[in-house]
Amino acid sequence: MKKLVVFLAIMTLAFTTTCEATPLKFKFAGHAPVNHQTTKHMQAMANEIKDRTEGRVEITVYPSSQLGDYSLNYEEMVRGTLDMELGGLPMELEPRLGIVYIWGWSADYEILREQLMPGTWLCNKLNELSSELGVRILGSYNEGLSGIASTKPLNDPLNPNVDKGVLTRIPIMDVCVEGSKAMGLRSITLPYPDIYQSLQTGVIDAAMGLTASVAYQSLGDVIKYWYTYNTHPEYIPIMISDKSWQKLTPEDQKVFEEVAGKYSKISIEQSQAEDEKYMKLLEKKGIKVFRYTKDDLKDHINACRAIWSKLGRTAGLTTELVEEFKKQLEK
Repeated sequence: MKKLVVFLAIMTLAFTTTCEATPLKFKFAGHAPVNHQTTKHMQAMANEIKDRTEGRVEITVYPSSQLGDYSLNYEEMVRGTLDMELGGLPMELEPRLGIVYIWGWSADYEILREQLMPGTWLCNKLNELSSELGVRILGSYNEGLSGIASTKPLNDPLNPNVDKGVLTRIPIMDVCVEGSKAMGLRSITLPYPDIYQSLQTGVIDAAMGLTASVAYQSLGDVIKYWYTYNTHPEYIPIMISDKSWQKLTPEDQKVFEEVAGKYSKISIEQSQAEDEKYMKLLEKKGIKVFRYTKDDLKDHINACRAIWSKLGRTAGLTTELVEEFKKQLEK
């Protein structure tokens, strides 16, 4: 009997040790190309988390929409079949998440540094709304400011009252539909992975909802023009499924929060330099780049802001939330 007890104790200890040594394996989905700065930061986050958790969590990065577009990835995080994503916030499950994509509030980089750092009103509100669905926002990663990549020149690009003469892809969000109307764009909603082929085949003439870096790396072979409208930030939050979050110890949860906060700050601080770097690379490729100042864009900014109040009704953001948004961000 004593031998049996000792044997069972040894087996139990061995089993427990094996279980403790087995790391959590998380999948981390992204949309940017393999060599893009965003993907490099995702890999750096994965490496730092592995080091700081002493190997308790191993994260595999899947760039270039390998696991599907951002809408599908978000739904999988809600279900708990995907652990993490650095991608857009879809509005299908919660239209109010679209507040960050309202056009006209982020015409310069200083505003991004004020409003997208961890702990600000906008970041807290987005996490509150997303957490209700079971997806926690750990950080506010920003790739830069959004412009238009086009195969054709735009008509009177600084006049929002003139039809721009190009069929433009925009993200599948009502808030972007309303913004494109205010800017004089004829728009069509398409998933992000369909942009290249649609431009190449002439299904669309232009694409909105991407930065100069993505335009260069993903569309540089098909576009001829880049317009720096700066309508909204390319905000792509660092997210984790609540089901995956609950698998972490409190100690490791803190590591995730600190690493996400670190790279949120890095991305925002580097966004202006990254935009300028890739606009120069676009020019080297022979693509015509139009750089606009905040003063150049004032008519577009005012046109976009003029429709803010109606977004509570037409884009499902609720009147109360839009009014709160205006109070915080209308500068």
